[in-house]
Amino acid sequence: MTATELSLLTRAVLEKKVILWRRYWINTAFGFLGAYLFFAMIFFGGQAVAGAAITDTLDGIIVGFFLFSVAISAYHSTSGQVTREAQWGTLEQLYMSPSGMGTLMAVKTAVNICTSIAGGLVLLAMMLVTTDQTLSIDAVTVVPLVVVTTLSVVGLGFVFAGFALLYKRIENVFQLLQFGLIALIATPVDGREWLKALPLSQGSSMLQEAMTEGVRLWEFPAVELGVLVANGLCYLAVGYLTFHLLLRRARKLGVMGHY
Repeated sequence: MTATELSLLTRAVLEKKVILWRRYWINTAFGFLGAYLFFAMIFFGGQAVAGAAITDTLDGIIVGFFLFSVAISAYHSTSGQVTREAQWGTLEQLYMSPSGMGTLMAVKTAVNICTSIAGGLVLLAMMLVTTDQTLSIDAVTVVPLVVVTTLSVVGLGFVFAGFALLYKRIENVFQLLQFGLIALIATPVDGREWLKALPLSQGSSMLQEAMTEGVRLWEFPAVELGVLVANGLCYLAVGYLTFHLLLRRARKLGVMGHY
């Protein structure tokens, strides 16, 4: 595929996403509003219960919620888009696309991550205004950390998208996973090396340091960066491979578009 063809494909995927946002704007708006109100309840509820004590952990809460919003958006975009394509009866067409299923899914994944980060940054700005807090937001540091950290969640999205093709209605599993993501983000990895192998945990720890302590990307140990990159790429690769195998299984059983 040439650079021009890749550019046109990326533009088409992005335009489709924008069209769906506009068509279902109420769902889009209330989803974003719901995320903000959820944070507002945590903040104002914490103030009512703990008073000024919540200030000591407020920066960490904001960073964690920012990462959670990006991760859950990227996860739902990945798993949800495959499920919707299957329900609409267009997944088979994508499978036969001249661009190839692998290239198409790679472009969709890149677009999903970019739009998830954009939405997360808007929410982050709203949280900072609401709490009157300031954080170190160095784009050269924050954006790469968030992108690589999110790759592991995208891998999980591919896995559950594949299971959705086979078993159809598994929305309750999606909802349970949200609590799992919160636990992974909140899990401290210091002194527990094995926890760095879990999705989000290593990236969450490094993002906390970057945004609350002002640590720059090049100031992190090379080993820590290597673990983060390896974690994200491994989960993404295993997730996509699992999705591909489950997709082939669904096609073999003839249930890919049956809902």
